[in-house]
Amino acid sequence: MLTTRLSLKRQSWLVAAVCMIADGTAVLLHGCQTWQNWLTLVMTLAVDAALAGPARLSGVIAFAHASIPITMLLLGGWSPANDAGILIAGYRAGAWLHGGPAIASLVVLAASLLACSSIIDRSLEWGVVAMIKAAVLPFLVGRYTAARRAYLAEMERRTELERRDAQEAVTRAIAAERSSIARDLHDVIVHHVSAINLHAGAARLGLPAGNVKLEGSLRSVETASRAAMVDLRHLLDLLHGDNSEGASQPGLDNLDELFENIQAAGMPARLAVSGTQRDVPESLGITVYRIVQEMLTNALRHGGSDGVLISLEYEPDALTVTSLNKVGTGSQSGGTVRRGLVGIRNRAGMFAGRTQAGLDPDGETWRTSVRFPL
Repeated sequence: MLTTRLSLKRQSWLVAAVCMIADGTAVLLHGCQTWQNWLTLVMTLAVDAALAGPARLSGVIAFAHASIPITMLLLGGWSPANDAGILIAGYRAGAWLHGGPAIASLVVLAASLLACSSIIDRSLEWGVVAMIKAAVLPFLVGRYTAARRAYLAEMERRTELERRDAQEAVTRAIAAERSSIARDLHDVIVHHVSAINLHAGAARLGLPAGNVKLEGSLRSVETASRAAMVDLRHLLDLLHGDNSEGASQPGLDNLDELFENIQAAGMPARLAVSGTQRDVPESLGITVYRIVQEMLTNALRHGGSDGVLISLEYEPDALTVTSLNKVGTGSQSGGTVRRGLVGIRNRAGMFAGRTQAGLDPDGETWRTSVRFPL
């Protein structure tokens, strides 16, 4: 903005300088034998320099230029003086003035040129020609330029409004599509997950006493389905754009709920926190929550019965999340990268986190570790 303003100022001074050179040279070539000629030269240079002034002074500048020919006649002489400057003054009056000031400036310039040319050339016709060429025509060009500038500004404004309207229409269409998807998910997936939860609960309650392993498996199905319901409902709220209940997505403060759910499924789980705890960005907290959730799910699916240990280690410049659990019998934990680990790596990569996963040297403990720089 400042660069544009300085450029316009330089252009204004360039126009004024060219007018000063042209009009000053014309006066000097005509001859400066008397003090009246020198006074005319000084006045001409002064009013030409004023052409670099601000737009709000265009009327004053037009009156000043109109006074030069009249002053020359009153002083008893005539020489070509501000011919170039009076053209620019007429243009400025047409381009920058409106209403009464614009008409007054045109009338003054036209009257000055008509009177002086008629007297000097002793012909009204030549006076009219001079008035049209030096006053009316530049004024009309200025009016056209101003109208063109206003038209372009209006077109830009309309284009911007149309762009905003189109963007709002796209936003509304996306919102409608999201709402439609949310309804479909609610009608189909949520119904089925609810049915899974109910049937698993009914099956567990109908088991004969003493079947601890099967009861634990059914309890795990119940717990997982309830957790899936919570996540699905939260996703549906996001799709609907409904955050009224909405609580923000779960983060580090909600880790205890994860451990309660996994323990209710019959798997021992512990959370260990070391280092000086501190606030982390909300988005990172959500990601850590999801990674811990995935670690617990993997341990429940593939781990042994000894449980899982999740540790959060706060370092001065990093946060490390580690999961340790014994490998279950028949679990493919060596060479196969589970889909859950792929999800963990993808989530960690969004925050420049590094993921390591594999068996400890004892060959019995699976370790998954994610380190986030802070």
